[in-house]
Amino acid sequence: MATLEREKFATQVNSEILAAVRSLARSEGRQLQTLVDEALADLIEKRKGSRPRPHVMAVYQASHERYAPLYKKLAE
Repeated sequence: MATLEREKFATQVNSEILAAVRSLARSEGRQLQTLVDEALADLIEKRKGSRPRPHVMAVYQASHERYAPLYKKLAE
């Protein structure tokens, strides 16, 4: 999710979660705001219609086509 503008906002976060995210940012050599952006973008994507992403469904379909007889036997 590329954004040209950045906007400041204030909120409160569970102190253990914030400490873990800060530690993760430090260990990855990334900025805290980058991880927050990533987390918010991920949340938005997950909540969009609650549908699987197209590439996930493509892999599922390919698997089903290849292993359909096995899946049928396992279901029995």
